Amino acid sequence: MLSAESAAVVRATLPAVAGALDEITTRFYGAMFHDRPELLDGMFNRGNQASGAQRRALAGSIAAFATALLDTPDTRPDVLLDRIAHKHAAVGVTDDQYTIVHKYLFGAIAEVLGDAVTPEVAAAWDEVYWLMAGALIGREARLYQDAGVAPGKVWRRWTVVERHTETPDVVSFLLRPADGQPAPRARAGQYVSVRLRMPDGVHQVRQYSLSSDPGGDLRRITVKRVAATADAPDGEVSNLLHHHVHAGDELTLSAPFGDVFLDDPADATTPVVLVSAGIGGTPMAGILAHLTALGSTRPVLVLHADRSPADHALRTETTELVKQLPGARAVFWYEQPGPEEPDAREGLMNLDGIDLPENATVFLCGPLPFMRHVRTQLLGAGIPAQRIRYEVFGPDLWQPGPAA
Repeated sequence: MLSAESAAVVRATLPAVAGALDEITTRFYGAMFHDRPELLDGMFNRGNQASGAQRRALAGSIAAFATALLDTPDTRPDVLLDRIAHKHAAVGVTDDQYTIVHKYLFGAIAEVLGDAVTPEVAAAWDEVYWLMAGALIGREARLYQDAGVAPGKVWRRWTVVERHTETPDVVSFLLRPADGQPAPRARAGQYVSVRLRMPDGVHQVRQYSLSSDPGGDLRRITVKRVAATADAPDGEVSNLLHHHVHAGDELTLSAPFGDVFLDDPADATTPVVLVSAGIGGTPMAGILAHLTALGSTRPVLVLHADRSPADHALRTETTELVKQLPGARAVFWYEQPGPEEPDAREGLMNLDGIDLPENATVFLCGPLPFMRHVRTQLLGAGIPAQRIRYEVFGPDLWQPGPAA
């Protein structure tokens, strides 16, 4: 894919570029938002901008793509590209924005690396950028086509049919299309973006997993209120949803996207293992509900860790769904066990003694430290890396290699 001349230059300069990517992406975002402040309105998460998470995710994706071009020149890193394309489609990214990004990104590279950016170096990294951008543009075009929407025109109004408090900091919203037309097709495990106007007039977008069976015209999202920490303020979208949105209100939602979803032909027999912690259980609930709606007889193992039964959102529903599936069983772990789940295990998730089904497809979702820890256990138990599918809430700061 990458020309031989450019590959040699990229290989020689990758350490320097990778080492400077944090500064490069900082200057890139600063200059772009200074000149194009409209991009902050409904396109970029300013919470992730403030924390640096988006900057680190961009730097990681550029380095990972360039490394893949050098290490496996005859193939593309499709998993990485698919994940980014779905995230882009969910906020309505369009082709022309890649030209804008190119301008400011390469301006930042020139600023940071100075005289080291010779014409040959600039041309080689320009080739890397447009290989990545071109692949993403093609993928996003197909995603828009599959969703039945024009590029970037992903938004639609939905009515809140019901609001339900799951735990003190988790609320579910049941939604129906406000225009009375059928809901778009969705797959179990996917997410939608929610677009809200903030008190200062700026629109912000966040992604939430579909937490119920995506069939039919009703959809549900389950939202954890993000509380302030020493390093970050309250989550502005989740708090607005918690405090101000009720039955009868309308929300703006995107079409469903996400590259981690259940392969659900009616005759599927492959075992499924759903592994989650905290609010990471929401896409698992959607997958379980869909399997139940199908009348599936697939072997299903549900593994979930949480602070306590009271903090375990959708706990009762998950238990009931497992009971309805003839091939399903569940194991819960709680740091603070309670009488509601007398058979639960105490402490953090530990897969020792857990009988993992052979040839299973594993879905993994939760905080990054949890996913790193559990993925290592899964690999150690003999689950092939390619059968472990993970979903990250927010920018993907974890891009594990084949055996990472």
